[in-house]
Amino acid sequence: MRRVIFNQKGGVGKSTITCNLAAISAFEGKRTLVVDLDIQSNSTQYLLGKKENDASKTIAHFFKNSLGIKLFGKHENHLDSLIKETPFANLFVIPSHADLESLQGRLESRYKIFKLKEALEELTDFDEIYIDTPPLLNFYSQSALIAANRCLIPFDCDAFAKDALYSLMQSLSEVKADHNENLEIEGIIVNQYQNHANLPAQLVAELIAEGHPMLKSKISPSVKVRESHTHSQPLIHYAPNHKLADEFRSLYNEIHQK
Repeated sequence: MRRVIFNQKGGVGKSTITCNLAAISAFEGKRTLVVDLDIQSNSTQYLLGKKENDASKTIAHFFKNSLGIKLFGKHENHLDSLIKETPFANLFVIPSHADLESLQGRLESRYKIFKLKEALEELTDFDEIYIDTPPLLNFYSQSALIAANRCLIPFDCDAFAKDALYSLMQSLSEVKADHNENLEIEGIIVNQYQNHANLPAQLVAELIAEGHPMLKSKISPSVKVRESHTHSQPLIHYAPNHKLADEFRSLYNEIHQK
């Protein structure tokens, strides 16, 4: 199963959700891979404790090879050599790198949009793959949406996020129609949800009434998230008994019961 976590709006918790769901998957004994396509490298840093400085050991190397700029090894587009072990059993990551930004124009002009899908389909020894994306619909997020079976949409509870969601859903419909008819919108994840505040409950109720695929599990705001980032440990490892770890477990179980 290949899942992409995507929203065109920044600051909605994509990397946090990606890494925590992947960490639970690995904790459950599934061989799990995170692919970091965001040049900010937040997922890379969350799981490895640092950013990868050597571009030849990152996803940028894969995309550079697809252009034929420079070849390393026997296989032009294989991802195997870029996969890194994390400190957590069964959990692996392909790091991101800032070089992705300079490659994007050439990748678009030479229509390399299906290369990621082709390469991920060759990684048959992983039970689950989670793809973190940049906060905009660009070449890399489109590549991820084409490569994925399912899409999870983080949603932070404010009016601007709701307005942006309509545009996002239209973009996903176009990708599905034009490039990946098998892409399933698995659900919208409500992040930064405050139980005792009126606006979040109102926004969620409105989206449900409009027929949007809202997931029941919600993620609360907590300083534990920032602490887990600082310690480079997803919550299942950093604070396994905390309420937030339970919320991520609930979310993981919900999407796997679908």
